[in-house]
Amino acid sequence: SVVPPGVRDRGQEQIFAYGTRAGLWRMLDALDRHRLPATFLMCGRAVERVPGPAAEVTRRGHEAAAHGWLWRPHADYGSEAEEARDLDRCIAAIEAATGQRPRGFFCRGSESIWTRGLLAARGFAWASNAFDDDLPYRDPAHPSLLVLPYALDTNDMKFFHPNGFVRAAEMVEYVEDALAVLMAEAEAGRPRLLNIGYHLRICGRPGRFPAFERVLARLAALGDRVWVARRGDIAAAWAAAR
Repeated sequence: SVVPPGVRDRGQEQIFAYGTRAGLWRMLDALDRHRLPATFLMCGRAVERVPGPAAEVTRRGHEAAAHGWLWRPHADYGSEAEEARDLDRCIAAIEAATGQRPRGFFCRGSESIWTRGLLAARGFAWASNAFDDDLPYRDPAHPSLLVLPYALDTNDMKFFHPNGFVRAAEMVEYVEDALAVLMAEAEAGRPRLLNIGYHLRICGRPGRFPAFERVLARLAALGDRVWVARRGDIAAAWAAAR
């Protein structure tokens, strides 16, 4: 933000608002065209204020997962009770809007020391604040919770970072490279998980939208060579196999 602290930043508000006003619908229609499912990470306060888009996401068959009450690192909570209160508010808002209780969680940045215990106690199936593997794994401290690692490189946030993506084709090529490496390893008998992350306010923009559309087309064209699934379905399949 270029606005001084304590002053309302309407410009940043409008950048985020573009995601729900325009980007979401463009991206939902693309998922429909390619007949691919996705997981949508939802912040509770945003869903509480604007429940209609969240409801449409699940109506079209996608998964609603918890992204925190606010878009903030859970590592900055000062107490377990404060974090628990906001997690419960997030769960309630998503369930009220979509009719689905979220079973998965990923927050901005890092979890707190309490996060996974709070998730396990609330029956969450998976958590994704992990960047340390290409496969899911169990958290030994909370064995009911499957960790589905996330990735920050095959992610359109790099359009906002220095030395990141500039044109849509750069992200498409980067994802293609990741697919090539992981598919070769999978075909050699070592299963792999690839995360591809998008934001409504980033690749929902017309100039970046091809980075979404072309990747979906590529995934759809691969057919049975890859399984494109909601994160909850990945967690269920992995748990059933092990």
